[in-house]
Amino acid sequence: MDKRVYLFTVVSFVVGMVELIIGGQLDLVAADLHVSLGQAGLLITIFSLVYAISAPILLIATAKMERKKLILLSLCVFFLGNLLSALSPSYSVLMLARIISAISGSLLIVLCVTTASAIVAVQYRARAIGIVFMGVSGSLVLGVPIGLALGNAFNWRAPFIFISVLTILSMVGVYFFMGKFPPKPAISLSAQLRTLKNRKILFAQLTTFMFMAGHLTLYGYLTPFLKSELGLSAGWVSIVYLIFGIAAVSGGGIGGYLSDRIGTKKTIVSVIIAFALSLFILPYTTFSLPLFLGVMFIWSMLSWAMTPALQSYLIEASPKTADIQQSLNNSALHLGIAFGSMVGGIIIERSSVELNPTIGGIFVLIALGSAALSMKRKRTARTDIHYSKAQ
Repeated sequence: MDKRVYLFTVVSFVVGMVELIIGGQLDLVAADLHVSLGQAGLLITIFSLVYAISAPILLIATAKMERKKLILLSLCVFFLGNLLSALSPSYSVLMLARIISAISGSLLIVLCVTTASAIVAVQYRARAIGIVFMGVSGSLVLGVPIGLALGNAFNWRAPFIFISVLTILSMVGVYFFMGKFPPKPAISLSAQLRTLKNRKILFAQLTTFMFMAGHLTLYGYLTPFLKSELGLSAGWVSIVYLIFGIAAVSGGGIGGYLSDRIGTKKTIVSVIIAFALSLFILPYTTFSLPLFLGVMFIWSMLSWAMTPALQSYLIEASPKTADIQQSLNNSALHLGIAFGSMVGGIIIERSSVELNPTIGGIFVLIALGSAALSMKRKRTARTDIHYSKAQ
């Protein structure tokens, strides 16, 4: 397989870090910029929302541009967005910087996926896409502990300086090792959305949305939860995030293994049920740190265990629109992050962070219902028919 795929994985990792890297240090941002925790949480929400909406639109708008030039241009804008984040004098400027980073970052991820799949042989295409998405999932999992470690050692601006440096290195790698690639014909937004007329696909995408919303309702505010409910110091919070990251990374492999062993449908249902139970149980374990860490490890592991199963399920449900479904699923995932972080902030503002796991668990139960509705429908041909007509 073409080794340049791993270059795109590095780029996707760097870009993905920005989304949640601020999550572990919301209290530091809030204190420095004189805003509430809920307002600080909106910095995650706005990024994820803009990211989810921008990706499919920008891919169509830039369809005629040569890919190497477009990736370098996007990396430049992404660099400026993160540099502005590091230098932001106020909350409003930081919000603007997050929007700039989200717009450029969303396009970069889509370009990495589409270009990686284009430079490899057909038999390696799925593997190449999976490797690039490993960079995205790894960054979402490890971004918070990395940001927290740098934030505690220096200040909340340090992670953005770190990402700016990594972005420059990525630009150097793309410039020297990536050849020129002609633009690839883009599928219109209407054609992409038309595939959602198939209820099987629609509810599968909704499952991702609600699952991630439930996860981020707590995960986006895990630092204030750990400090208020368990009384942990900044050092212990860093350790907890490290444990969380290790468990989450292993979860992706476990989800793939289960999908192969028991099938995608059984894996999706089992993971959602166990994930909901872990969220509901978590608030009742705060009296014992070892017990809390045990349940948290399960919660973390399951948070990414469903991803490979659901992506495989979408491919099985509509093989001819697999590329479209991967793109839409990525948007659904980030919309879920945006919605969950927004709801989590509202809960903290109007009630207590103690309620975040329970509300998150309710969202996950809705995801279970959505998955059941998707799997109940037997026909899969309609999506492919609509896609064929769009061509």
